[in-house]
Amino acid sequence: MDSLSGKIVIITGASEGIGARLTGLLQSRGAHLSLVARNAEKLAAVAGPDDLVMPGDLTDSTVRHELIAKTLERHGRLDVLINNAGRGSYYTACTTPMEEARGVFELNFFAPVELAQLAAPYLRQTRGSIVNISSIAGQISLPWLPVYSASKFALAAITSAQRTELRQAGVNVMGVFPGYVDTDFQTNAVGPRPPERVVQGKRFAVSAAECAEAIVDGIARRKRIVVTPRAGWALVWANRLFPGFVESRLERVWSDG
Repeated sequence: MDSLSGKIVIITGASEGIGARLTGLLQSRGAHLSLVARNAEKLAAVAGPDDLVMPGDLTDSTVRHELIAKTLERHGRLDVLINNAGRGSYYTACTTPMEEARGVFELNFFAPVELAQLAAPYLRQTRGSIVNISSIAGQISLPWLPVYSASKFALAAITSAQRTELRQAGVNVMGVFPGYVDTDFQTNAVGPRPPERVVQGKRFAVSAAECAEAIVDGIARRKRIVVTPRAGWALVWANRLFPGFVESRLERVWSDG
């Protein structure tokens, strides 16, 4: 039997992109899903007949509490929390409106943190999993996505702390660091247009389906970290070993824009 068959899984940001692909893949593997996103129409389009569907804005703490409560009311337990919802911002570090910066952190960092806090008691009971989808920008600060990068660095840091805290309780905490994924991220991100080399780089992106497959494989194998595509590890290690060189290359991309 598939190790994910019958598992109770929450997916945030489930209506499109990586979240929608995760939804389809986990449905095919027999999981029971609780899905949340702001767009009710798109959410209904990806949901299966037995999925719990909850349109809502995760920047609202009330929605976070309601998501956990409704999942437990429907299924009586929780096995996996996938914190996928997030958004980008192309404002520069020196020009980002503070309301915008707070909004990015509210969705990309505070929502996953609170959901994990609410879910942790139930995940301890099932020895389940927390999956925090960060970004390669949570390992390498991108000057055209500065506040987004900061929020994803913060998510990576709390993921490590959660892993240490929950390991003895049998809860697996996995950090996911996708590179460039072919989604509507650029379209949905607010702020000025990014450098042209960044825009054109989308042709080298991996598909959302490939990313979702790597994540689901990581859940099944209870991995600590998933970097997708795997070539992204080269960038991560280059930044750790030669940070000045990587920064100079990013500055060139930025200045060419």
